[in-house]
Amino acid sequence: MLYIKNAAQVATISGGSHAPKTGIEMERLNIIENGGVVVDGERIVFVGADQEAVEYVSRHGGEDVNVILAEGKTVTPGLIDPHTHVVFAGSREHELTLRLRGATYMEILQAGGGILNSTNKTRAASEAQLIGETRKRLDRFLAHGVTTIEAKSGYGLRLADELKQLRAARFLHDEHPVDLVSTFMGAHAVPPEYKSDPDAFVTILTEEMIPAVAKEGLAEYCDVFCEEGVFTPKQSRTILEAGLKWGLKPKIHADEIVPYGGAELAAEIGAVSAEHLLRASDAGIRAMAEKGVIAVLLPGTAFFLMTKPADARKMIEAGVPVALSTDRNPGSSPTESLLFMMNLACLTMRMTPAEALTACTINAAHAIGRADRIGSIEAGKQADLVIFDAPNIEYMQYHYAVNLTETVIKNGIPVIVNGQRNYA
Repeated sequence: MLYIKNAAQVATISGGSHAPKTGIEMERLNIIENGGVVVDGERIVFVGADQEAVEYVSRHGGEDVNVILAEGKTVTPGLIDPHTHVVFAGSREHELTLRLRGATYMEILQAGGGILNSTNKTRAASEAQLIGETRKRLDRFLAHGVTTIEAKSGYGLRLADELKQLRAARFLHDEHPVDLVSTFMGAHAVPPEYKSDPDAFVTILTEEMIPAVAKEGLAEYCDVFCEEGVFTPKQSRTILEAGLKWGLKPKIHADEIVPYGGAELAAEIGAVSAEHLLRASDAGIRAMAEKGVIAVLLPGTAFFLMTKPADARKMIEAGVPVALSTDRNPGSSPTESLLFMMNLACLTMRMTPAEALTACTINAAHAIGRADRIGSIEAGKQADLVIFDAPNIEYMQYHYAVNLTETVIKNGIPVIVNGQRNYA
């Protein structure tokens, strides 16, 4: 039995397991002051006032109790990142100078850089190389309190290499403490060999790649980059409908560069989430709210690309459930710090500390279909927990750009202890 004792705050984020939190509910963290959490095996068995936790342990714990003192610290659910491109080869640091000199994201892409640069490197890499490079990123995620992430493919852009990415993700899900939820995103860009005939590539996606991914059980979701110069709304609908036919739930990269109808399409097709949304229209936001589509916002991407972020306040006030993510990728958001994304959400999108934490826990869990087991601290849920060296959740955002993670517990096992790795 594991007993987290006398925390200054336990932010349970309870009450959102059946539906993501919206509006004022995103502010309600259900915090327990001077709280305790008890874990038995892989599950949380008690959360409440520390005095009651002491009584629970005395009745049920026996002699074998591992006590972690959390005095002056804050306990939260394990953080959840619902949008990453974490499996890839190489890096693209040279593009930073290009952008600082005025090159746009789409100009870099159309010149063979961006996603296509990473495609070439990922195609050339072995599965073992992908696993090795990605494992290091997962180690950093875990050290920053992230216990579950979504992992998209999309740097292969042909069947063998898309499968290679997804197989690497599956291997790491089984081997690494961080859980990975896989999304097929072969529709991340049109590869150079189909630049003159993108519809032919759409046919390959729908008739060859999606069926192969589904038959091998390599993904739960299907995503598409619906953007001017990439995939049109019509092409995006075709791809997502093919995914649905094969049992892959739809997600969509929407309205990142220009308003393009992606948010509206997400609502029409019943997408689990629409992601980016920097330029989403008011009509699209209203449609997402009506259909319960989760907005996965990526403040680090806007920050790194030096552009205006998504209008989180408008979305929250419209009733859209909001989640946050690093968008970990080699070109527009090379970071594993979801803590810093919460900082940016507060400082650049005017989300409150409570909203930001909800967006990285229970709402993020809904965005990857895991809210029944993670995302809140409640009896019966998976024991994914973080102890932050912060007296309250406001301090976590006030003391920005610093890793305050002290202890991470994954499936009931302390895997980061006093900031240090505690796993093989």
